[in-house]
Amino acid sequence: MSIRPAPPITAPIAAIARRWLAAAACLAACALPGAASAQAAAVQDPAAIAAQVEALLKDRAESYPGTATITVDPPRITNQAACSRMDTFLAGSGGLRSRTSVGVRCLAPQPWTLYVQASVQITGRYFVANRTLDRGAVISLDDLDTREGDLLRLRRVISDPAHVVGWIVTRRIRAGGPIEDSALRDPNSVQRGQQVRTVARGTGFVASGEGQALESGSPGTQIQVRTPNGQIITGTVLDAHTVQVMM
Repeated sequence: MSIRPAPPITAPIAAIARRWLAAAACLAACALPGAASAQAAAVQDPAAIAAQVEALLKDRAESYPGTATITVDPPRITNQAACSRMDTFLAGSGGLRSRTSVGVRCLAPQPWTLYVQASVQITGRYFVANRTLDRGAVISLDDLDTREGDLLRLRRVISDPAHVVGWIVTRRIRAGGPIEDSALRDPNSVQRGQQVRTVARGTGFVASGEGQALESGSPGTQIQVRTPNGQIITGTVLDAHTVQVMM
C-alpha cells in the first residue's frame, strides 16, 4: 500500500492561522497595561495615610484649649501594599509636640509599619502676671493678664483659670512673665516639714493622730509622715492639713 503525502496547506487555512496568531498577540499586548495598573493599584495610597495621621492629631488636639493647625509631611511610600485595616499611634511618649512623629501600622492584609512627620500648632490664650508676684502670694484674677501663643511651644504655661486662681506662688514671678505650673502649688497640698493630722481608717474604726510630713504632696498623692514616736507611715494627702492612712 502506498502512502500519499499530506496535501499542502491551502491559502484560506493559512490566512485563518495568521489571523488567530495576530489576535493572540494583541490580547497579550493589551493585557500588559492592565497588569501594570493592577500592580500600581496594589501599592498603598499616601493620601489615605496622611488623612489617618491628620485625624489622629486632630483628635489629640481637642484636649487643648486652642485652635489647632496641622501640617502632615507627604508619607514616604516604597513598596507598602494597599492596606484595608490601618492603625495610627503617636511615637515616643505619646504626647503632642510641635514636631510630632506618628506611627502608621497596617494590620491586614499584609503587615507593615512606617512613620510620618507632622507639624502641629495650637494657638490659645495663657496667663501672665500683671505685676510682680512674690513667693507665698495667693493669686487672684486681679493679678493676671492673658497673652496668645502656641501652647505646644509654651508647654509649661497655664491656660486653665482653675489651676491658677487661689494657688500659691512658690518662686518670684516678674511682671509680664508667664504663669508656669512649676511656679505654683495647690493650696490644698502638704509641704515637707509641716505638721499634719493623720487619719487611720480600718474595718469598723477611725483613729486620728499627728505627725510631720517628710515629703510635699498635692491631694491624692502619697507621702511619708513621721509620727511622734518616730514611726514612719505612708498616707494619702486629703487636704493641706490631713493625711489619710489605710490600715
